[in-house]
Amino acid sequence: MEATREIYWNVGHGVVLPMYLITLLALAACGYGFWKRIEVYRQGKELNRLDNLPERIVLLLKNLFGQLKVLRVTGPGVAHGFFFWGFIVLFIGTLLVMLQADFTQPLFNVVILKGTFYKFYSVVLDLAGIAALIMLFGFTLRRFLVRPEGLKITRDDYLMHVLLTAIILTGFFAEGVRIAATELRSNPELAKLSPIGLLVANQFAGLDDQSLREMHTLWWWVHFLLVMGFIVSIPWSKFRHLFTTPANYLFTDLREKGSIATINLEEEGVEQFGVDKVADLSWKDIFDADACTSCKRCQDRCPAWNTEKPLSPMNVVQQIGEVAFGNPQANLIETVSQDVLWSCTTCRACQEICPAEIEHVNKIIDMRRNLVLMQGEFPGEEVMVAVNNVEVNGNPFGLAYASRGDWTKGLDVRQLCDGAEVDILYFVGCYASFDKRNQEVARSFIKICNAAGVRVGILGKEEKCCGEPLRKLGNEYLYQMTARENIEQIKAYDVKKIVTTCPHCLNTLGRDYRDFGFDIEVEHYTVFIDRLLKNGTLPIEAHQFDYTYHDSCYLGRYKDVIQEPRDVLHAAGGRINEMEKSGYESFCCGAGGGRILAEEKLGSRINVKRVKMAEATGAPLLISNCPFCLTMFEDGIKTGDCEGKLQVRDLAEMVAERLLPAGRPPSPPCPSP
Repeated sequence: MEATREIYWNVGHGVVLPMYLITLLALAACGYGFWKRIEVYRQGKELNRLDNLPERIVLLLKNLFGQLKVLRVTGPGVAHGFFFWGFIVLFIGTLLVMLQADFTQPLFNVVILKGTFYKFYSVVLDLAGIAALIMLFGFTLRRFLVRPEGLKITRDDYLMHVLLTAIILTGFFAEGVRIAATELRSNPELAKLSPIGLLVANQFAGLDDQSLREMHTLWWWVHFLLVMGFIVSIPWSKFRHLFTTPANYLFTDLREKGSIATINLEEEGVEQFGVDKVADLSWKDIFDADACTSCKRCQDRCPAWNTEKPLSPMNVVQQIGEVAFGNPQANLIETVSQDVLWSCTTCRACQEICPAEIEHVNKIIDMRRNLVLMQGEFPGEEVMVAVNNVEVNGNPFGLAYASRGDWTKGLDVRQLCDGAEVDILYFVGCYASFDKRNQEVARSFIKICNAAGVRVGILGKEEKCCGEPLRKLGNEYLYQMTARENIEQIKAYDVKKIVTTCPHCLNTLGRDYRDFGFDIEVEHYTVFIDRLLKNGTLPIEAHQFDYTYHDSCYLGRYKDVIQEPRDVLHAAGGRINEMEKSGYESFCCGAGGGRILAEEKLGSRINVKRVKMAEATGAPLLISNCPFCLTMFEDGIKTGDCEGKLQVRDLAEMVAERLLPAGRPPSPPCPSP
């Protein structure tokens, strides 16, 4: 007997018409629900997120069917992946049944589900169903019994777990009763190809044919109506993420990471800057709230949340959704609160890990813009002083322009204003220019360039703050003013390439200044040194040392520079002890988002928490690549009671100490790590 089964066994083909009518009604209700939500999204401003459509479609397919972003978190991520794939297989199986029963067989007498293919179909669908059920059971235990800290439980969670469990179980019950009435008696070998269905069938094997038929009819209709209820509930519950999360892969921001919209401050008729109401947001900002799955990955990685501050990136996104759908005229800043907005370090850990491509950081920056530009609010008096210092003196310390290049005395470095020919412009930044500890980093970098035969120039007194802390704090006006002045100064010289020791300057000059027509190549010194070493133009001698390395947020997550600094330190003789959180998972030092200028008044100190992570590795050295990080760690070691246990150094200092005297050949390179 050829392996197959009768579609609509027992219920008969008479169910086809009412089944399709009910399905159409369910789909119409689902469509209506999404239409009502689209009306809410439209409260936001226009934003084109369908450019480069082929690239977007590829991202959608890869992330949806590969579950790439979901799988980045082992445990729950892997479970979700298997659950998703199980349901996809079940959905495909249902489509094949519909295709054969209602199209190919009645119209062309073509039977798809037969023979070897049917055997494969039976096994795969049963395994997919049990995999989905097991994963769902795991989700239920985690959410309702284990309940990780910060994981919310809502009415939707109960609905989702109960409904999905009921759909899978009633499907197995209907299958099992059918097998008990048919295959178990007439073709037991075929029944074995549906192992879960067979297990259920054995429980009803003693019932007579009439009882089995009545039971099958009951379970068939219950299963069908539950599926219809599921379809109807999608737009009205968290089930909507089945569509909104994949859609967010399509709508992802294809610009360079960290890109921020540059406001036209001179546009006529504009009376409002920044965001304080839903209508000030883009439609994508509102849509993000519907794409959020409340998985709390962003919250788990937020340095502010992990140091007892009120900021939860997840809550910010969800509060925007609550206001948009509940009270669109409400003040978003009052809803979210200033303490939450000022707590953000813009480290981007939330966006890096988000499986739904939600854009948290720019929402916070836009609300900060309103606070600063429209209300004159800052996180503290000390920030106002620093901002005024930048406006008057070009740096947050309030020191004179003329002293900006004083750190170069005794070094072979040239001032561009003197007409010197140079290979690179070193954009020094405020901290390396004025802070004594960071001046040592700048000196080390110049020594490295000198040893490699690279002619270095600086702007000196013509350089101003790049404006990055100002922009992240929301002061777009002062940022644009300083940016335009820096661009004018740099373009006055024949600069071919810029190198900076500050990741914040790197991002600002290399990405944000592009909006003002600035197109000169900008590179971080770690990448620059790595190339010099690999080209054999930088002579160093490796001396062994043990260290742990901090990936600064604005170099690692923002610019994807992870391996190059490690390669440099390895070439210098370093043996790394990685911290628990490193690479793209690195934990912020606490200085980003303009927080370097502000006192940390809420919760515990972020820099101390990070220093403790470094201390836990047992390494005596903590190596950084950012003046903000270096400053924060110097303070964190003191306040965190780590003096004598841990020392912080910059990568440039470690390399400069290993430079060979002129004419001496370099030692053989260390083996690859």
